[in-house]
Amino acid sequence: MVPIQMVDLKRQYLKIKPQVEAAMAEVLDNAAFINGAPVQQFATALQEYLGVKHVIPCANGTDALQIAMMALDLEPGDEVITPSFTFIATAEVIALLKLKPVFVDVDPKTFCLDPVQVEKAITAKTKAIVPVHLYGHSADMEPLMEISRKHNIPVIEDNAQAIGGNYTFKDGTVKKVGSIGQIGCTSFFPSKNLGCYGDGGALFTNDDALAAKIRMVANHGQSARYYHDVVGVNSRLDTLQAVVLNIKLPLLDEYIMARRAVADAYDAAFAGIPQITTPFRAANSFHVYHQYTLQLNGIDRNALQQYLQERQVPAMIYYPVAAHQQKMFAHLGGNDFNLPITNDLTTKVISLPIHTEMDQDQLQHIIDSVHSFLNQYSK
Repeated sequence: MVPIQMVDLKRQYLKIKPQVEAAMAEVLDNAAFINGAPVQQFATALQEYLGVKHVIPCANGTDALQIAMMALDLEPGDEVITPSFTFIATAEVIALLKLKPVFVDVDPKTFCLDPVQVEKAITAKTKAIVPVHLYGHSADMEPLMEISRKHNIPVIEDNAQAIGGNYTFKDGTVKKVGSIGQIGCTSFFPSKNLGCYGDGGALFTNDDALAAKIRMVANHGQSARYYHDVVGVNSRLDTLQAVVLNIKLPLLDEYIMARRAVADAYDAAFAGIPQITTPFRAANSFHVYHQYTLQLNGIDRNALQQYLQERQVPAMIYYPVAAHQQKMFAHLGGNDFNLPITNDLTTKVISLPIHTEMDQDQLQHIIDSVHSFLNQYSK
C-alpha cells in the first residue's frame, strides 16, 4: 500500500507533470516572472468559473484578507466580527491593522459563523463581518447578507477552504461561495483544493470601484506607475504559480468529486456509531471537503490520534486552540467571550486524510483502523 498522506500532492502532481513542466519551461524561456500573461489568463478563467466580475490575484490568502480590509478603509478601533474557530490568519490580519476582532460562536453542525450570534454582536463600531467557510462547508450566507444589508456592514468571505463550493438561496439561486459577499478571499496554498506549488491567493468582487481599490492596494497603492494614492502593500501572484493554477482550475470540479467520494465512504463506514459525529451537510451547501472532520463523543482524542499514527494513518486536529484563547489575544480577555460551542469543538474535532488520490486500499485501512480503535476502546 502506498503510504497515506493527509494530502498526497506528489501523486496529484505526477498526473499533470508533463503539462506543468511544459508550462513552467515556457515561463522560464520568456523570463516573464512577474505579471506574466498566465496571471491574467488565470484571473479571467477564475472569474468565469466563480461567476464574478473581478478576480485580483495576490501573494497568499492572508494578504487577501488584509488587502480586503484595507480596501474597505477600515480604521484602527473598528470592530470586525469573525469566528474564533478557524485558522489564526483570519483574526491575525484584523489585529495587524489595529482593528478589534469580535469573536462570535459557530453553528454546532456546520462549524461556521452563526448568524444569530452575529446580529447580537453588532455595535456602532462594527465595520465588517468575516465568515469563514470552514473545512469546505459554506457559512449560511443568506441570513448573513440580510444582516449586512440591514446594518450596512460589508461581508468579507474567507473562502480559503471552500473554493468550488456552492451555496443555494431560498429562491433556488445558486452561487459559488466567495462570490456572495462584497469581497471574497482565497488561498492557493499547495494543500488547498485548488493549490499551486508555493504561496498564492486572490480576491473576488462584483463591485467595479472596489476592484479598482483592491488592485491599487495590492500594488503599492499605485493608480499609475510611481503615483501612489493610498498606502498599499506589495502582493502579487507569481507567473510560475499562475501556470500551475491554469492547469489545475479545469480539474477543480473533478478534484472536488474525488474528495466527496472519500467523504461518502467515511460517512457510510462511521454511520450509527455513537462515539462519532460525521460532518454535517446542510441542504443549501455543496460541501467540497477541504478537511473531513469528525467530532468525538466520549473518546480520548489523543489516544485515537496516537493509535492511528502507529498504524501509519496521519490525523490532524484543526484547531486545538481557538483564536480567542491564543496568547496574542490575551489582552481581549479570552475567557470573557461566551463561545461554548467553539470551546467544545476544540476538544472534540479530529480530521482524517482526504485528497484526490486516495485509493481503495488506503481508504479501507483508515476505516479499519478507526473501527479497530473503537472496538478496543469499548472493551
